[in-house]
Amino acid sequence: MIFAVDVGNTNITCAIMEDMKVVTSFRITTKMQRTSDEFGILISEFLKNGDINIGNIEDVIIASVVPAVMHSLVNGIVKYLNKKPIIVGEGTKTGLMIKTANPKEIGADRIVDAVGAYELYGGPVIVCDFGTATTYDLITDNGTFTAGITSPGIRISANALWNDTAKLPEIEIELPPSILAKDTVTSMQAGLVYGCIGQTEYIIRKVKEESGYKNLKVVATGGLGRLISENCDAIDTYDRDLTMKGLWLIYLKTKK
Repeated sequence: MIFAVDVGNTNITCAIMEDMKVVTSFRITTKMQRTSDEFGILISEFLKNGDINIGNIEDVIIASVVPAVMHSLVNGIVKYLNKKPIIVGEGTKTGLMIKTANPKEIGADRIVDAVGAYELYGGPVIVCDFGTATTYDLITDNGTFTAGITSPGIRISANALWNDTAKLPEIEIELPPSILAKDTVTSMQAGLVYGCIGQTEYIIRKVKEESGYKNLKVVATGGLGRLISENCDAIDTYDRDLTMKGLWLIYLKTKK
């Protein structure tokens, strides 16, 4: 089994993977400063609560878009798990070709998701990740990461609404009963959720149109991906564990 870690802007998602299956998983807040010992103790306790014997962990692999936490996180893992992590980055074997203006600018999380989507669902495929940011990445039929679109995530948009307006309240992000809202809360929910659905459908349609891939597969992931995918005809599949599966696949390629 391996310990897979996805360091995102909001959360650090951790999972024990075995044969591409998530055995147990947990999340740690990213934006809190921690020492290596704090990371090590937190991870050890979470693993213990999941009935995971640390001695059975063969390797650790990390994808990160937050450089500031990496020193403490890596040192905590080395000290408490006795493993030197594989860091997904430049030079990592992914099986993908990246043809963008500056490949180094592509976040490790997007590369990992692209690997997972291409290997599991085939190409051409577009990956929609509904996380802190909402991203749409196109991988061609021959495994080339060729284009990416980035927009504010639903929570970023929601935070802007209630932080930058005097009378709009903080709300739960969910699909309202109707887009014809009758009160402030449902009007905000309608704008946020239906707005994201509309954006998703339009972007996917334009990607198909401009790429020429009419039969493009569409795979969604991310925290709010299920909510959007269940209400968006343009999405074919929702895979909650796509990032972890991508990390597992990259781990196998690295070991080969």
